[in-house]
Amino acid sequence: MTEEHTEAPAEQRDSQAMWDARYEEKPALWGDDPNLFVAHHATSLPPGTALDLGCGDGRHAVWLASQGWQVTAVDFSAVALARGAEVAAQAGVTVTWVEDDVTRWTPTPAAYDLVLLAYLQLPSEVFAPVLRAAVAAVAPGGHLLLVGHHTDNLEHGVGGPPDRDLLQDEEQVLAALDGFTVHRAERAPRPVTGEDGQTRHALDLVVLAERRQG
Repeated sequence: MTEEHTEAPAEQRDSQAMWDARYEEKPALWGDDPNLFVAHHATSLPPGTALDLGCGDGRHAVWLASQGWQVTAVDFSAVALARGAEVAAQAGVTVTWVEDDVTRWTPTPAAYDLVLLAYLQLPSEVFAPVLRAAVAAVAPGGHLLLVGHHTDNLEHGVGGPPDRDLLQDEEQVLAALDGFTVHRAERAPRPVTGEDGQTRHALDLVVLAERRQG
């Protein structure tokens, strides 16, 4: 399997340093458990090859590996990947960790049974080519699973980026899914417990789509 890489510009390296610092400050930045939508949908799929784009500290990659998937996980934070590798070793599972920028790294087309994008919140002009590459990486009969902060979360939910251009909606993703059967594409509430102990709801975009055979 051969993937392609191009050199990141200075602003991307600055972003990498920022994320390294965040993971140094709080190693389990997102917790250790998989997102509820990721767990729900991935559990219903037969294990095969999986690609986790923008994997962070690897909570989904490690969980997928524990479910029998052969996982490749990509992120540009060396600090996050080091923690992911440590957690994977403790769990007794194997993950292929790739230190690279998903906006510069191109996966092999039609190579994965599952491609996961979980909270990969990028500016729309940057996200579009990443999404196209992710879609192209799905093998016939394989699935794309995307979970992200919905545009409606800005006014009606909690948490997530405060910039609308970093949020995602159904139309944006569905436009890239030519040749796919869409099983789910909708705004979904996700319970979030605040520091005050109160439970509120974030609004996520959840998309599950299957590449048609032939």
